[in-house]
Amino acid sequence: MTLLVFFAVLGAALLHASWNAIVKTGASKQSAMLVLTVGHALIGVIIAAFNPWPQPHVWPWLLASGLIHTTYQLLLAVAYEQGDLSRVYPLARGAAPLLVLVAGAVLLADTIAPAEVAGILVLGAGIVLMARGVFRNGESRRMVPFALGSALATAAYSMVDGTGARISGNAVSYVGWLLIFSAVFFVPVQVAIKGPSVLRMAPSALGWGLLASAMSYLAYAIAVWAMTQAPIALVTALRETSILFAVLIGWIAFGERMDRQKAIAAALILAGVVITRL
Repeated sequence: MTLLVFFAVLGAALLHASWNAIVKTGASKQSAMLVLTVGHALIGVIIAAFNPWPQPHVWPWLLASGLIHTTYQLLLAVAYEQGDLSRVYPLARGAAPLLVLVAGAVLLADTIAPAEVAGILVLGAGIVLMARGVFRNGESRRMVPFALGSALATAAYSMVDGTGARISGNAVSYVGWLLIFSAVFFVPVQVAIKGPSVLRMAPSALGWGLLASAMSYLAYAIAVWAMTQAPIALVTALRETSILFAVLIGWIAFGERMDRQKAIAAALILAGVVITRL
């Protein structure tokens, strides 16, 4: 891996943690997520306009993915309403690859290597320790199921999108339509749950939300490019430094509590993810 690719992937990891931080800091996490989703849809329309339409057999995968992404966004926004960035992000981000590994071995006939088993054990210990800190420090316990629920949704859409993109034969077109479907489902669901007030926001909130959507897409685009320049396993492992960035942003920028247990838990989650992906 060249230095250019190395620092580009680190930048993508920072962007991913940063857009989550923008959603977390918004007065309304749900409104911020709504703007982010609409921003994604605008990007998706541009992508779709320059690519062929998906074949009929691809539409069920796009529909399923759009519904799963909507679930993910709803759960993540609620998790941020209940807990700190430095607590929610490691749980949501760290538990997802653990679930993909286990589910993939069962549903996708993938084999789990000894190193991946070791990584799962380390990762699981970090997640348990991170969740335990919620109960010890008097934080809202409602955060835990929502954070883990968003991780479950992440694992689900990862497997659906991976399969759907392969079936489509055009990953770029698939992603573009996925971004569109996500907004098509998320916006009306959000309005139905929160009411029309979720659409009312200050111009600054709109600007931050669009910035978050651009950062989110750029982070993904950089990661995909990096996978064409370096081994995929190395790129995906390095991307997980976003966990460390999120913890640091929460601690330094937001003044969130940082104790020894949280630091150890975040380190275990990061180490476990890296081990499973190398």
